[in-house]
Amino acid sequence: MKKIVLMGNPNVGKSVVFARLTGAQVISSNYPGTTIDISRGKIRLGQERAEIIDAPGTYSLEPSNKAEEVAVELLHEADIVINVVDATNLERNLYLTLELLEQNVPMVVALNMWDETAHQGIHIDREHLRARLHVPTIPTVALTGEGFRDLFAALPHARTGDRASGSDEQRWIDIGHIIRDVQHVEHRHHTLRDRLADATIMPASGIPIAIAVLLASFWLIQLIGETIIIHLLDPVFEAYRPLAMDISQWLGPGVLHDVLIGQLINGGIDYEQSMGMLTTGLYVPFGMVLPYIIAFYLLLSLLEDTGYLPRLATLTDNVFHRLGMHGYGIVPVFMGLGCNVPGMLATRNLETRKQRFIASTLLAIAVPCMAQTAMIFGILGPHGFRYILLVVGVLIATYVTAGLLLTRVVAGESPEIFMEIPPYRRPSLTAIAKKTWMRIRGFLGEAIPFLFFGVLLINVLYSAGILQGLGDLFAPFTHGWLGLPSDATTALLIGFLRKDLAIGMLLSLDMTALQLVIAAVVLTIYFPCVATFAVMLRELGIRDMLKATGIMLLAATLVGGLLHLTLLGP
Repeated sequence: MKKIVLMGNPNVGKSVVFARLTGAQVISSNYPGTTIDISRGKIRLGQERAEIIDAPGTYSLEPSNKAEEVAVELLHEADIVINVVDATNLERNLYLTLELLEQNVPMVVALNMWDETAHQGIHIDREHLRARLHVPTIPTVALTGEGFRDLFAALPHARTGDRASGSDEQRWIDIGHIIRDVQHVEHRHHTLRDRLADATIMPASGIPIAIAVLLASFWLIQLIGETIIIHLLDPVFEAYRPLAMDISQWLGPGVLHDVLIGQLINGGIDYEQSMGMLTTGLYVPFGMVLPYIIAFYLLLSLLEDTGYLPRLATLTDNVFHRLGMHGYGIVPVFMGLGCNVPGMLATRNLETRKQRFIASTLLAIAVPCMAQTAMIFGILGPHGFRYILLVVGVLIATYVTAGLLLTRVVAGESPEIFMEIPPYRRPSLTAIAKKTWMRIRGFLGEAIPFLFFGVLLINVLYSAGILQGLGDLFAPFTHGWLGLPSDATTALLIGFLRKDLAIGMLLSLDMTALQLVIAAVVLTIYFPCVATFAVMLRELGIRDMLKATGIMLLAATLVGGLLHLTLLGP
């Protein structure tokens, strides 16, 4: 079976091209580094089937990070290469194109974002470009599908460019000649989009705009989430309550009742405290977490597809460089706010081991996933938005403090940022809806089995008396050092399996708002969920993963104790 590999710079639309060619559902975004895992699909090429592979974005065949190393390895497997080029930035993209031509692999060039060239006053003579490159050159618009029939038809006619290997200097000289011959740029006045792009990248105006965007995002997440809960999901669960009570009466007292329905609170079902698979097991993911998940992923998709995230990365470069990374470190943070697993994978695009270790450790310590954030909103929201901001403030302070310390003790280099900033683009509502649905579906597929298993495990451990024994064992630490009820130990232990379930368990302990703040912070810091741990092991290796684990435990102990002394007194 032939292998067709999509190659190109970051943020040229390779993932959207892949989805168009294969019909596969992959996440595409308007910022560099979206493709951090390898996507594979199948297409029919003539009378035979071919495998098509979406390689991570790379600027050169001389890799500077792990993602680019993977791209170069995939090139060696390719029978045909589709070089996806940003037609609005032809000069920058052609360097990789010339390198690919030197590999003598049959190739087709896709001039993507062809519609944007007209908007920017760029005119490209594609026939002349095809003659200069000696390979098929097809204009495409990945978002709309324009040009894909021609691209597909050109694949059987892919050919080598017969270009001899050259030096960096020679490639740039050749690029200069090509651009002079095939491209003409007309003068155009600054549009509103151009002025907005300038305003959001300049520190004087960009930083206030960034703060406003982030605050507005959190406010919208809470507003959208609470609206869905109050007007849609709470009525659904209230209508379900009589059926759940009928099941409870039919089952009668016993182990099966404890597992499926849980404990009756004051003779009835309390969705937050009963801890049954058909009560708490359904209400936590659907009634408390899912609304905020929907809201977050809608906002994240909008920020991605408009092109705002790279600007935020540039604005925060000075801060992140002091923490041992560079501005790209904001992207794993944003991804981690949705789910720590893709956030952890996004660290691959950082160049050095030091940067990846610091980014992964800080992500695990101080960046709550959206499921956990939704629970924080759920348990602290009734006490006032100031308590949510207090948790956020403590986590930010922990992230910064730990980063300042780690950059001094972790050996290695932290090179400067090299990130291309794409122009602002009008997002596709269809693409945003599709992306949001894919992410929600992924959350539900990953969360519900763990939540059901967690509820079952809690009931088994509770029936066996193990939870009570562990609570007694850790009571001096939980109560004395953290200032929390001894029963909170159960939630801390369950947090390793599912943080959102653990935070939900805190509601039954009748704690004060400040105690809930301490518990939420400690749960966030001390361990990520087991799925994130598995990814950390794969990305960092056993040695660095164990180091990160020790840092998490130390940070949780120190921060929890300091919050106890500060908020509750000795």
